[in-house]
Amino acid sequence: MLNVSTRTAALYDRVRRVIPPIEWPTFADDIEAILDLKRQRNAVILAHNYQTPEIFHCVADIVGDSLALARKAMTAEADVIVLAGVHFMAETAKLLNPQKTVLIPDLRAGCSLADSITAEDIRLLRQRYPGVSVVTYVNTSADVKAESDICCTSGNAKAVVESLGVPRVIMLPDEYLAQNIAAQTDVQIIAWKGRCEVHERFTPADIRQLREDHPGVTVLAHPECPPEVVAEADFSGSTAAMSDYVGRQKPPRVVLMTECSMSDNVAVEHPEVEFIRPCNLCPHMKRITLANIREALEQNRHVVTIAPEIAGRARLAVERMLAV
Repeated sequence: MLNVSTRTAALYDRVRRVIPPIEWPTFADDIEAILDLKRQRNAVILAHNYQTPEIFHCVADIVGDSLALARKAMTAEADVIVLAGVHFMAETAKLLNPQKTVLIPDLRAGCSLADSITAEDIRLLRQRYPGVSVVTYVNTSADVKAESDICCTSGNAKAVVESLGVPRVIMLPDEYLAQNIAAQTDVQIIAWKGRCEVHERFTPADIRQLREDHPGVTVLAHPECPPEVVAEADFSGSTAAMSDYVGRQKPPRVVLMTECSMSDNVAVEHPEVEFIRPCNLCPHMKRITLANIREALEQNRHVVTIAPEIAGRARLAVERMLAV
């Protein structure tokens, strides 16, 4: 009988450029078990672009940025959804699929942005700015979404802001995303002080050093980076937009100013492109592993629940975003 590494060799061929051969046997058993459990439970795995390649390319059924996952979750023909990402993403999947079981493999997979604001903060902001619409990044809890008029992602934030047809909005909670969108629109944006602990660490000096060390490199920056970093980059966009840029432009050498695993996942699809990898890890994304995805399916843990009085209002804010 073939051993598990041999049985999963076709999957390894997809990721051999980013996973050393010596590591594959440590992944193969969990991968094979997860694929079998998905069939048994009629389950799908949604994986964010920041997941590691063995998850992203070997067990996930739906991959992408937060907007893509939100959209595709609605059409997932499965009884069980496992969210390989952070908690607010699992909540969003549950909001859009209230009749399905949604699992998050590790309850500690949080987000510095989501932790930066509460529902009470929004209620106080509405008192301070009466009548001003609240646009809330999807990187927030269901409680916060429920207090909002509409949600947005880094990929559609400008379109969402301008869709409201108003002169001024409150945009929460990412301070840098709000500043970067404000530079692209005539709508006045009132920002909060939240920041992503991955993207806030990038600096213009980092980009200048990368250009010096790697002549001709194309620099792509996520809009959660500080505005001065975005200004130094050649292109700024969501993780989906950065991936599309690489596929469309085929730069000979590129650097993605975002979470580490993103480069590995895009590199699998574009072997002709050289990826320079500055590494800022998201500790929350890295809490998701093959082992706890397997355990989630085996033990039905951890089931995501949202109070009905919160879910209805939060779902409306997400659905308004998806309609834009």
